[in-house]
Amino acid sequence: MASPDNPATASRPRSRALRILFAASGGGLVLALVIFFGVGRWLVVEDPLGKARAVVVLSGAMPLRAIEAAKLYREGYAPEIWLTHSTEPGETLEEMGIPFAGEDYYNKLVLIHEAVPPQAIHVLEPPIVNTADEIKVIAPALARGKDGTVILVTTKAHTRRVRLLWRKLVPGQGRAIVRAASGDPFDPRHWWRTTSDALDVLREVLGLVNAWAGLPLHPAQ
Repeated sequence: MASPDNPATASRPRSRALRILFAASGGGLVLALVIFFGVGRWLVVEDPLGKARAVVVLSGAMPLRAIEAAKLYREGYAPEIWLTHSTEPGETLEEMGIPFAGEDYYNKLVLIHEAVPPQAIHVLEPPIVNTADEIKVIAPALARGKDGTVILVTTKAHTRRVRLLWRKLVPGQGRAIVRAASGDPFDPRHWWRTTSDALDVLREVLGLVNAWAGLPLHPAQ
């Protein structure tokens, strides 16, 4: 019978604890790597295309989103294209005495260049600051028509947050088809290789956390 004071007997619980600790650490490391390498693909979601009342060009990433919206228009998915009117950088430039026509103005020029007739292009009001603002402007405009479906065009990494915000902010107020600009160079499988892709992932992850938390963080005024 082994003595309670036997060093070999006393070391067994410690060895078992160390094995459990190493196993847990290894499992945690594997999980962290899976999340790290998979987050880019997880951010990119798209809905099946279908007929809609309008294609909406969400603010940002000119001219990629407008080019994709024009493509969808030419393919007959919607009879109109809606643009949102961003307050920036127009307000800041105006304070500096520098004229700026507005992102919607240049997006309209891109759409016309891509064979969209001017009468099919409409700018929504009021002005917006972020994606949440855009959704709050789009939903009422959609509600005024008979067709309750809209196609939201954004960039790849932004798609999951757009879908989440639509479901949280305007539940039951029409259907949104979220689509990514096909010309977007974002690489979801190797996002860590370029600064721009890494910044996109960081921004979108933080934006999703903010949305899940009920949007406690607001853009600076």
